[in-house]
Amino acid sequence: MTTELRPDVRPEAWRGAAGWEERDGAFRAWRLLPSLVGRAFAPELLAKAREAAGVRLDVVADAGVLELDGDYTIDLDRERRIDVLVDGELHQRVDIEPGTVRVSVPLPAGEHRVQVWLPQVGELWLRSLRLPGSVLRAAPAAAARWTTYGSSITQCSAAAGPSETWPAVVARALDWDLTCLGFGGQCHIDPVASRTIAAIPADIVSLCLGINIAGAASLSTRTFGPQVAGLIDQVREAHPGAPIAVISPILSPPRERTPNPVGVTLEWMRETIGEVVDATDDDRLHLIDGPSIIGERDLGLLPDELHPDEVGYRLMGERLSAALAPLLTTATATVA
Repeated sequence: MTTELRPDVRPEAWRGAAGWEERDGAFRAWRLLPSLVGRAFAPELLAKAREAAGVRLDVVADAGVLELDGDYTIDLDRERRIDVLVDGELHQRVDIEPGTVRVSVPLPAGEHRVQVWLPQVGELWLRSLRLPGSVLRAAPAAAARWTTYGSSITQCSAAAGPSETWPAVVARALDWDLTCLGFGGQCHIDPVASRTIAAIPADIVSLCLGINIAGAASLSTRTFGPQVAGLIDQVREAHPGAPIAVISPILSPPRERTPNPVGVTLEWMRETIGEVVDATDDDRLHLIDGPSIIGERDLGLLPDELHPDEVGYRLMGERLSAALAPLLTTATATVA
């Protein structure tokens, strides 16, 4: 027996998408709510929202092979990979090329948890995903639902594979159900992003803010602080019991003290984010200092002095796992 696992057939088996779009029998993941797309007025953001960072199939299956068919496009010179995990470990990493994609991955005999992590960059229209054998059930629910918002440093196009972005490393280490809203170049506190964060059920939320705003000069010294405060307030209203972690920008030496066209530096942004957090009366709001995650000691992991390399992204995942895990543990204990 062959079991078809497209999102329309087994929606409960798919994790990490805000919604799906169907066209001619193929399906594309969205990482913004599809109902809000017409309110974005930002084609660059929509292009990134159609890339499937963090989107994955997650099932318990008894099957001898996994078969995937689709169509793939990309406009970046990046490694393009699908990761297949078996029982939480990388089983096979498959390089793919633009155009028609056909993947066949042998699986070990017997019942196993099988995850298929879609590429974190580029657009994949999924035509079919099959497990010849028996799909027993969707994988058990994770310990917590986690939404993380950020820039290319959260989308992690330079990670070794889609299961090794820093959000994926955290989610796998802590058994958290990840929704990754990392949009390369497009983390500007857009209303459609804020509304998507608010709409997705979450037990913990993290917001990695600043670097795209500095790079594009999209907010000034007058507007940045109020926008950060407004985003925090909107997330808190939607998720009243969830810990919220605000992560300030990691180190980027050329941008630390050099003002952008509207007078913003990364040092000023970190100070402003800290002031917003300190002024917010919320014991479940937490600040994580970006340079404590990637800082001076890690300059060799920043080949362009902005983005980590694949080793840097794994290290970010390890350090943020240690920083984020206690926030949910403490909140759970307080509720109990």
